[in-house]
Amino acid sequence: MVDDIDGGLRTALVADLDVGFADVVRAHERTLYSVALQLTHRPADAEDLAADTLLRAYRALRGYDAQRVMALRVRPWLLTILRNTARNAARDASRRPAPPPGFETAEEPSAQPSVEEQAEHGEAQRVLGAALRQLPDVQRLAVTLRHVVDLPISEVAEVLGCPEGTAKSHISRGLQRLRSVLPAAEPSGRGVR
Repeated sequence: MVDDIDGGLRTALVADLDVGFADVVRAHERTLYSVALQLTHRPADAEDLAADTLLRAYRALRGYDAQRVMALRVRPWLLTILRNTARNAARDASRRPAPPPGFETAEEPSAQPSVEEQAEHGEAQRVLGAALRQLPDVQRLAVTLRHVVDLPISEVAEVLGCPEGTAKSHISRGLQRLRSVLPAAEPSGRGVR
């Protein structure tokens, strides 16, 4: 089914880049935001990361010929751009100097979810999100892509830039670590698979 969707998107991109890209955004914006949220942990940062990813993708597509667009696997390509954009942002942030002592900064928004968000997402998602944040970046991304976004192993490997066996290993190790940090008995009776 993903190949059918990507095939239609590729055809639309070749026919008219602007209209086709709007279709790409509609088809993949939720996936991009979901993965970005796991990488950034803050909704506003996730929105910025997803938007920056789409902007970079659009700029890249303007330079692609029809043959290259038709060979594109859209979803893993977008997620690879997202991963690289997140890495670059983290690297750039680590290079910025800290503010001088006594420098007044704006109050950071609370890291705690609002009452509305807690009701919407539920306690189980909050606990799982906290557990995911304890994983190393590559394992968190691998588990998120496989079990949250439901990508096949081949696409997870493509996004991570590694062989399928290595992607499986990252997923397996991530799940193993999740099992060790999550409460043994969950209220719903469902554990991490």
